[in-house]
Formats: sequence, structure tokens, C-alpha cells
Amino acid sequence: MFTLRILIVDDEQLARRRLARLLEGLPGVEVAGECEDGQAALALLKAPDADVDLVLLDIRMPGLSGLELAALLGDDGPYVVFATAYGDHAIEAFDLGAVDYLLKPIEAVRLHRALERARHRLGPRGPAPSFVRLPVSTRDGILLVDPRDLSHATFDGALVTLHLPGRTLLTDLSLQDLEDRLPAGAFERVHRRALVNLEKIDRLEPLETGGYTARMPGGDAVPISRQAARRLRRRLGLS
Repeated sequence: MFTLRILIVDDEQLARRRLARLLEGLPGVEVAGECEDGQAALALLKAPDADVDLVLLDIRMPGLSGLELAALLGDDGPYVVFATAYGDHAIEAFDLGAVDYLLKPIEAVRLHRALERARHRLGPRGPAPSFVRLPVSTRDGILLVDPRDLSHATFDGALVTLHLPGRTLLTDLSLQDLEDRLPAGAFERVHRRALVNLEKIDRLEPLETGGYTARMPGGDAVPISRQAARRLRRRLGLS
């Protein structure tokens, strides 16, 4: 089990203390720091040496709200679990890619479940099972795709595109659906909008953000977020 580094962001000191106390009792967790407002958290998380996997984030704070902070972090930021006393922002939170939405007072069991969801997204998810062909619905019927032929899958905001030798396919499967169905040992979620077959990467080009651009067969460029780059370096024995 890899250690999940967590930043707590809440303007109330008692709330921060309670979350820190709950996290202390959970395995594979490390509190990476605490911030009392969104601006301080944004500065910390945008720093080149930021080392945070997950943010436990309040919503209603003076100045920059939790929702505004999550939007500013974007696809390259750490995953977010909202921890709030208000239940009326859940739809907006999940639209921003939140892993979970916890209502205060937060119980240890519910927090543990949210962290496991984040851990599942961060991977790795274990050894690869045997290759089973992936059914993809098309206008001409159901196409059975060999996962070993799939180099990467990308989400454009509406549909997911599967990239295969010499062709692409559109599917109504989500990237999460694909991640759950594809062999975990071979495929890696490298961005909130991209999933790649590690065996198909030709080259990793470093970015100033700490992430990479992955060059795939045919020259396609796939972004690898800073968070995913950290996981990938661990898998490749580079850090």
C-alpha cells in the first residue's frame, strides 16, 4: 500500500484538528499539511515541489471558496474530496471531478471509504488479469477490441475515443468504465481525460509542471499530469 499524502484545507481550526485526528487512525495516510484558506492552499499546491495526492477541502471559506480552488487546480492538480457542512453543492463538486463529497460531522468509516476511492484512482490496482476482449458498441454492431491493440483512450468532454492501429473508435463508455474493464497492470490513468497502455509509450517528454507528454505510436501526444507522473516514476523505478 502506498502512502496517501493529504492536505487539509478548512478555515475552522477545530474542523482541521478533527480531520487530522481521524486521519491519524487510518493506515497508509500522511497529513502533508494544513491551510486555513483557499489562497494559501493554491500557493502550496502550485509550487514546483508540491507533494500532495489528495485535498480534503471545505467549500465555504473567506476569499477563495473550495469550489473556486478546485476549478483553479484543474486537471493537473491533486484529487479532491470535499468536506463540508452544506449539502447543496454536490452536483457542482462532482462536475469539477471530486472523488467524494462528505458532510460534517464526518465519521471515520465514511472518510476511510472516500480515501479508498481516491487510492483506487491513484493506482496501481494490482496484477494484470488475462486479456479479455473489450466489447465496443458501434453503428455496425458490437466490435470486440483486443486491449493489447489499444494504445490510449482520450475524453474530449463529450465522448471517449479509443486509439487503435490505423483507426479510432468513439464509445459511450467513460474513462472510469474503461479503467475498470482493462488490465490494470498494463493500463494507467495518466490524466483525468486520458488512459494509456504503458507498453505503447514510445517516449516521455518532461514538462516544467512536473508532468510529461507521452508520445504514442503514430506521434500522438498524451498529457501526463504531475500527480500521474509521480505514480509512473514509482512504477518505472525512477523515484
